[in-house]
Amino acid sequence: MAIGKSQIRPMPNLATWIRQKDAKSFRTIFAKHPEIKVWNARTRNVPIDEMDGLLLSGGSDISPEFLRQDVPDPSVLDKQIDPERDRWEFQAVQNALSRGLPILAICKGLQVFNVALGGTLKLDIQGHNLPGQKHSDVQPLRSAQGASHRFPNVNSAHHQAIDQLGDDLEVEAWAAHDGIIEQVRLRKYPFGLAVQYHPERSRIYDALFDDFFARLESPKR
Repeated sequence: MAIGKSQIRPMPNLATWIRQKDAKSFRTIFAKHPEIKVWNARTRNVPIDEMDGLLLSGGSDISPEFLRQDVPDPSVLDKQIDPERDRWEFQAVQNALSRGLPILAICKGLQVFNVALGGTLKLDIQGHNLPGQKHSDVQPLRSAQGASHRFPNVNSAHHQAIDQLGDDLEVEAWAAHDGIIEQVRLRKYPFGLAVQYHPERSRIYDALFDDFFARLESPKR
């Protein structure tokens, strides 16, 4: 039986900003979901009002102008901050929240999500950027009983972390050795999940991406 045009479901659109050096890892993830059209704001203009979800990926530290706190020692910040990217991501978060779109935030993305919701950051921490943590799932987590996704060990590598939680964020997991926040979700929101680790670098996290992509619903256009 022929399928009429009205029965053809448009491809869901996913907005993101992915660095060139991270593209390979995400390419593997996206290859499993060919039904999703990915718009990378680093390489193309994104029609943000036509997007059906937002993925905030890893990257350099947030530019001080977007933080909700003083920076007593600017030398602790990355040398390659990207104000253009930060401006786009903070605007994209507000657009996504206003429309109730699914949001998945990773590493820097978690920090952007937290700050966008009114939170602050620990600007330089120890013990979370050691050799082996970047690609190996070696950092033990302790998870809240109701965590949406639970991983006993993760590949978390970062030097900044959540300090004051943003509005309506709830902690789902902490680093076992020092309590640094590693996973949060937005309460009373369809899907707003942020993780400090890097699920794109290991297949043990595929269920997390499957969950996120399943939430993308293309509006009728």
